[in-house]
Amino acid sequence: MIKEQKRDANDIFGMPILGFIFKNPLFVSEVRFLVFLLFAYAIFLGFVDNSPENSFTEELFLGLFWPFFMVLSLPLIGRAFCGICPHNFLGKYLTKMGVKRDVPAWLQNRYIGLAIIILGWWAVYYAAPSLYKTPIAVATFFLFLTIIAVIFFFLYKEMAYCKYICPIGTLSRGFSKLSPTWLSTYKSACGECKTFDCANACEANLKPFTFDTKNSMGDCTLCMDCADACEGVKFSFTKPSSALFKNFKFEKAEVWAFILITAAISITMTFHHALGRTAIVKDFIWSKSAAWFSQNIIDLPSVDVVGVFAFIYAMILAVGVVMISMFITSKILDEKYEKTFYTLGYAFAPIFIIGGLSHLLEALFTHNYSAIVNGFIYGLHLPFEPVSNLAQRGDAWLRVFGFFPYIAAIWAYVIMVKRMKFFEASKLKKIVAFFFASALITLFLGLNFYKIYVYKTYGVAKMQHHASSMQLKALRGV
Repeated sequence: MIKEQKRDANDIFGMPILGFIFKNPLFVSEVRFLVFLLFAYAIFLGFVDNSPENSFTEELFLGLFWPFFMVLSLPLIGRAFCGICPHNFLGKYLTKMGVKRDVPAWLQNRYIGLAIIILGWWAVYYAAPSLYKTPIAVATFFLFLTIIAVIFFFLYKEMAYCKYICPIGTLSRGFSKLSPTWLSTYKSACGECKTFDCANACEANLKPFTFDTKNSMGDCTLCMDCADACEGVKFSFTKPSSALFKNFKFEKAEVWAFILITAAISITMTFHHALGRTAIVKDFIWSKSAAWFSQNIIDLPSVDVVGVFAFIYAMILAVGVVMISMFITSKILDEKYEKTFYTLGYAFAPIFIIGGLSHLLEALFTHNYSAIVNGFIYGLHLPFEPVSNLAQRGDAWLRVFGFFPYIAAIWAYVIMVKRMKFFEASKLKKIVAFFFASALITLFLGLNFYKIYVYKTYGVAKMQHHASSMQLKALRGV
């Protein structure tokens, strides 16, 4: 352990304001405690006040925490939210007091958390969009996760819940690789170190002095306990996505997280929400399938069947495109399929997290700002008048956010080029392989162009009741 360290110019800990925000232990602890109080109060209020007026519970979780803070912070500063997450806050104390057992092998599976977010949240959301739109439903979902988190933290060591069960754990672990920040240590400080205080301070049993050599921060949540334990730890600005330009031991679940979340959000919402508002909504295969299912199999008036089929087709399309294109790519490069799939699959990281900023920022001005602020005014009984939206849907200046999908695609293409260098093949083979390996990126970009084409050619539907039983009846000719 050292008490003083001369810091590099790009070390965030050495910058006056940012250094205080990220490294001052008292400030970090106060932020964690405040977030935990908001989290606990939102759950409590969701159970005691299930009225439509209580927008605080829904907006705190679904408006402020996710999608706004998580989606915005991950590509900018990495897993900052994980560092102040209420579950992480609980885990640091419960793990110390718990029995510290090894996690059973069958639970050491990052696909568990991924399945929760894809099936437990998004599949349910498309099937029953109103289910999670009540305070008590949101409170129940997050209380359930909190109970599971408490059990895991108490029973198992090394923050097992965050690694394997947390719905956004694998997502944040993968998407944080886009960040222009990096946690590591000064070699000059570690050269003669014999106490390993930074590693001993980490409840996840990570070793910050190995991050550079491994080209990976692993499960680091930027809680900064290591930085509090030793001044030799640094948190630096680097080139965006620089971690993805280097070779490292891939984590399969991270690549699948990129693919499945792109399908579940970006592609499904394009199918169901964007194209669902066009004048030719009834001509799309997911709409026709929903109408046929309701007519010939079973009519489920309480289920958004159109949403279900949009979700299914998006999943099939995304997974099918990636698996087939990567198979062809592996043959072109004359490499094993698994290595090809997971080495190049990291190029898909920007598609959702960067492309999604288009909808996120537009929604912030047209809806989320007022919803979040008014939710806090109601929930915390603040003496302010309700606020209005900052913009209206259709305002011309909002089109500036439409550039993000193109930025995401270009960014993804660049990463794909960089990761091609990890294969030994001729330049011609790599060029041909690039076009096949990038099929999901091209699909994402193509859907964006197609959406624009459909709106310009056919216009908006007269009745915009997508995701409703009224739309399904119209599709069936009722």
